[in-house]
Amino acid sequence: MDENKPNDKGELAVAAVSRDKIIVRTSIIGIAANVLLAVFKAIVGLISNSIAVVLDAVNNMSDALSSVVTIVGTKLANRRPDKKHPMGHGRIEYLSALIVAAIVLYAGITAAVESVKNIITPAVADYSTVSLIIIGVAVVVKIIIGRFFKAQGKKASSGALTASGADAMFDAILSASVLASAIIFITTGVSLEAYVGVVISIFIIKSGIEMTKDAIDDILGHRTDPVLSREIKRLIVEEPEIRGAYDLIFNNYGPNNNYASVHIELPDTMTVEEVDVLTRRVQIKVYRATGVILTGVGVYSYNTKDDAAAEIRNNVQKTVLSHDWAIQLHGFYVDTENKDMRFDVVMSFDIDAHEGLETLMGEIGAMYPEYHIHITPDIDASD
Repeated sequence: MDENKPNDKGELAVAAVSRDKIIVRTSIIGIAANVLLAVFKAIVGLISNSIAVVLDAVNNMSDALSSVVTIVGTKLANRRPDKKHPMGHGRIEYLSALIVAAIVLYAGITAAVESVKNIITPAVADYSTVSLIIIGVAVVVKIIIGRFFKAQGKKASSGALTASGADAMFDAILSASVLASAIIFITTGVSLEAYVGVVISIFIIKSGIEMTKDAIDDILGHRTDPVLSREIKRLIVEEPEIRGAYDLIFNNYGPNNNYASVHIELPDTMTVEEVDVLTRRVQIKVYRATGVILTGVGVYSYNTKDDAAAEIRNNVQKTVLSHDWAIQLHGFYVDTENKDMRFDVVMSFDIDAHEGLETLMGEIGAMYPEYHIHITPDIDASD
């Protein structure tokens, strides 16, 4: 076996198992903590007749249920690839995130309804010292949970855990507001808890909407992290034979399960054997550095034998890039003997590709009427 070639299956399997353990273990801790907090808060809320504390307990139960869904989603997502799903089941995590978002939204809407009812028909709360201590401890526990979840989410590259950590930190703020309203009621007799409940519900609904948006973005597919795309292109163009890397397209099949394709620009003097060796080297290099598997490496050739080609390219590039919607020109090659010219243009989303293509064909055709011109419109898919 070639020692330079990564053992893709083995490395990916070990990483998946480790990640799975982190997510499951962290989620179980979160479930236990949130259930205990929910029970204590529910008891305090019912005894003290506090709607704000009861709603805070409901929020904790929704967090616990979210962790359950996260565990189930992780287990299903890490099933082995099969004939029907050759790229694995990783995207199930995005569906589970959508379910979690629905749970959070439901909890927020329910909290809003109950808070409004309490504003219309107020109920006098009766806080005890023990209840205040329990709420105070809950604030501290939520802060600890939030920091723990964020750290573990970063370690496992889990958006679900990181989001849960941020949610827990925010829950600590909400619980602190409940504690503050209780203290204000005890000291002044002014009851704010129903209004605090409305504020809590608004933030819960806002969180649910944001989670829904993020999950839908993951399912639909979104623009790749510019830092990652630039790093991959940098690694590729480090090779002395490669003049440029273009058309980097990512396909995500779940967290840390990224595939990509790219075009590289090479001199027209290279042989197929040389290109084969180079592209394999690039694939290994990118995988080792980023974990992204390049499933396809296309090739553009550039002129090295015709001095007139450089002047034509400069003229064409100047004309193309004079348009604000033309982001980049690449893959340019001209055969001056057979009067053939081809290149790609990356167009922004501000213009219809067909319209842009017609414009460029007209302009370049007028400049070089004796040439057969082939322009391929590319989308602005990555930085």
